[in-house]
Amino acid sequence: MNLSPNDASFLVAALYRFHPLEGHAELRAPLADFCSRRDIKGTLLLAPEGINGTVAGSDEALGELVAHLETVRGLKGLEIKYSRAAEMPFHRMKVRLKKEIVTMGVPGIDPLASVGAYVPPADWNALIADPGTIVIDTRNDYEVALGTFRGAVDPKTQSFAEFPAWAERNRGDLEGRKVAMFCTGGIRCEKATAYMKSIGVEDVFHLKGGILKYLEEVPAGESLWDGECFVFDERVSVTHGLAEGGAELCRACRWPLTEADMRSEHYVEGVSCARCHDQRTDEDRSRYAERHRQVELAAKRGGKPHVGS
Repeated sequence: MNLSPNDASFLVAALYRFHPLEGHAELRAPLADFCSRRDIKGTLLLAPEGINGTVAGSDEALGELVAHLETVRGLKGLEIKYSRAAEMPFHRMKVRLKKEIVTMGVPGIDPLASVGAYVPPADWNALIADPGTIVIDTRNDYEVALGTFRGAVDPKTQSFAEFPAWAERNRGDLEGRKVAMFCTGGIRCEKATAYMKSIGVEDVFHLKGGILKYLEEVPAGESLWDGECFVFDERVSVTHGLAEGGAELCRACRWPLTEADMRSEHYVEGVSCARCHDQRTDEDRSRYAERHRQVELAAKRGGKPHVGS
């Protein structure tokens, strides 16, 4: 994909690296300062097992950040997916300390010790088109709602920490089968495939670079992806070629909405959608409406985004 600065104003980098990260807590403050001085915004997570996050800024600033991270012991060889955003997709910069860089909550799962076989995007269609392959979407329900691969199983999880229980319940149907797993950028599958192997599901495959890499490299005319891909920033979704999608967030319940969802009689921008309309009171909706009004006023003034946005 052509990532020329003329394409859009901001470069976005989704990155991760599994590797023992000694003294990760001491990296927090200097890293936050490094990003702030370069007007980089987004979130970086640091844990004993490595780094994960998505950030946005100028090409020069992100180039400096990546070069800096690559000098940190244990972080050389970052897995990075780049895309573009017409506007800054984050409101602030956060560097957080976590127990895990992607929370599964199962002790001893180490992608460096055991993981599924990586499949590049160019070979993914052949794998999932095989009738003998079970294709599993490891993302959460609100992400799957916007789009997924044809024929993929949706575990209907609300958080990644629910995935191990789903896998255990379905282990009998998965053992001895070819299992192809995917997620947004590849990081969840590092642990999901490692967990599968730990419970005896051995023939496990993993889309390298995740959906983002697939949408970047596989032409729309050859794609087996339907819909848009949810992303955790103000773009909400991306499509083929990593172009910004048409989805919006319901600011009341945070559920991603398609263009069809926004045609519902219960959709009011900033206030409600068909999914949450009956779960909110008139008092709630009045409060959301006032918050949305403040957001719009802040935008017209050209100031910083209102905290409620």
